[in-house]
Amino acid sequence: MSEKYILAIDQGTTGTNVALVTIRGEIFASSYKEITQFYPKPGWVEHDPYEILESVYACIKELLKVSKVAPRDIFTIGITNQRETTVIWDRETGKVIHNAIVWQCRRTSPICQELLNTSDSETITNITGLSIDPYFSATKIKWLLQKVPEAYRKSKQGKLAFGTLDSWLIWNMTGGKNHVTDVTNASRTMLLDLETQEWSRAILGVLDIPMELLPQVCDSDADFGICEIDVLDNLKIPITGVAGDQHASLFGQACFNVGEAKCTYGTGAFLLMNTGSEIKKSAKGLLSTVSWKVKGVIEYALEGSVFSAGAIVQWLRDELNIIDSADSVEQLARSVNDTEGVYFVPAFTGLGAPHWDMDARGTIVGLT
Repeated sequence: MSEKYILAIDQGTTGTNVALVTIRGEIFASSYKEITQFYPKPGWVEHDPYEILESVYACIKELLKVSKVAPRDIFTIGITNQRETTVIWDRETGKVIHNAIVWQCRRTSPICQELLNTSDSETITNITGLSIDPYFSATKIKWLLQKVPEAYRKSKQGKLAFGTLDSWLIWNMTGGKNHVTDVTNASRTMLLDLETQEWSRAILGVLDIPMELLPQVCDSDADFGICEIDVLDNLKIPITGVAGDQHASLFGQACFNVGEAKCTYGTGAFLLMNTGSEIKKSAKGLLSTVSWKVKGVIEYALEGSVFSAGAIVQWLRDELNIIDSADSVEQLARSVNDTEGVYFVPAFTGLGAPHWDMDARGTIVGLT
């Protein structure tokens, strides 16, 4: 009997990674493809949703070729993804109405500032556990409905669908049959009631976002639909696990007990600590969020979000051409004993926790 595999899809900010994982939890093979980031204006960041979809398919094709594993030996699919990044598409045609607005994008700062000047801001934070910031999906949705012609009218008629990238991938991989998300991704939209794990009608009313636009919220280990795509020989393979990347990382690092934490250094840096069944509120600028919901049991976390970490290394390599490869930064850092008071504030897309300053800019301090 041949080995059976889980197909694990990790759709990230700078690229897509797809792996074959054995039932023993061992990575058998993997494939990676970078994706393009677009910067149409200062502080704006976009992705092409079609490029993202094609990157997933290309990685699967390459993975099967290199590993010599047949699609029939894949028994289930799991998806993890960059969070908050927002896509809206036409339910009938499947066509997006605009490029994906990436979690780093600052274009909705004016909308956030308007909210902060009202009594609604405290209500939103209490319900969602999140700070008012362009980071989250809600104001991105509002911007798209305001700026794209006919978008608001069509959304009221139920003709459009919103999703974070898990929803976009599932919609396409199931042939448009399933418009769903998991509770971890939903908790990053600034539209989810943390206590009930349902969309907040109060917040939807404040932001004038139609309920008809939103996906069904599922547990992290739910049945998300049946994948039938060409690169997998159109075999019927179930999608049975979905989580936002940082929540999946917390789970993958086995932080199952209250107080256990992990910090991931990727495009940004994200510290999450398991708080168990209790929603903990921070007085120091941390976020309350969902850890996961598995076997019907919800668990929560506190999170500190730093927007720029590995992205700075990529900037040094691709934009300033100071380094040839990402791994050379460690050697350069070790070549000096002290920065002598010079430091860099990487606020390319504002500052996240604990400051939540959406207008902050990157700066080098201490030059003489």
